[in-house]
Amino acid sequence: MTQRRQWMIGMAALMGATLLQGCFPSQQKPAENAEAARPVPAKPKPLYRDLPVPPDSVRVLIQTTKGDIVVELDGKHAPISTANFLQYVDSGKMTDAQFWRAMKSGKGGFIQVEAAGHRYQPIPHEPTSQTGLSHTDGALSTARYAVGTASNQFTISVGDMTYMDAGRDPEGDNQGYAAFGKVVSGMDVVKKILNGKITKKKIEGGWDGQNLENPVKVLSAKRLN
Repeated sequence: MTQRRQWMIGMAALMGATLLQGCFPSQQKPAENAEAARPVPAKPKPLYRDLPVPPDSVRVLIQTTKGDIVVELDGKHAPISTANFLQYVDSGKMTDAQFWRAMKSGKGGFIQVEAAGHRYQPIPHEPTSQTGLSHTDGALSTARYAVGTASNQFTISVGDMTYMDAGRDPEGDNQGYAAFGKVVSGMDVVKKILNGKITKKKIEGGWDGQNLENPVKVLSAKRLN
């Protein structure tokens, strides 16, 4: 066979392979096309207004000038109250917050903290009759005036404060307060704050006989998981 004939046969084979490749594209292209055609997942709907759905359980470290407190939030049973608290934590508004109130009742009571800076819009009330939670020792709850006014103030119970649960005040709105978590570490710090000295001065917007002379500052608050 001459070199010219060999060259012509080789070229013909090459052209045939190229044509076959065009007729039978590689297996990669359908996969790429399928990937491109896959619908983009929709963004999850917010829980309430722009509040995202919180985790079923999340822990938050609250560092204060008296020591550290770790709270566990119950996003499964009290999702709106949990999401509300987390927006203050995540935005940094719990930093420089102050525990300003110590309501002493027998061997227990509660302390109250107010987030610093801008206050977000109030949230709907989640009564304990709905969530199944209760204001037992270490309960974290949202303070309020009328139902639906809760926003940037929170309490921590010391001892049995179940009178704050729904159904315990028939002379009022009988809806109680919205418990949404509990202290899992640092109750000794909570008790130190509760036992702080009470000022004799009258403070506008405060509670006579319950205002701490030296409010306890929150140095930082952040999620642990």
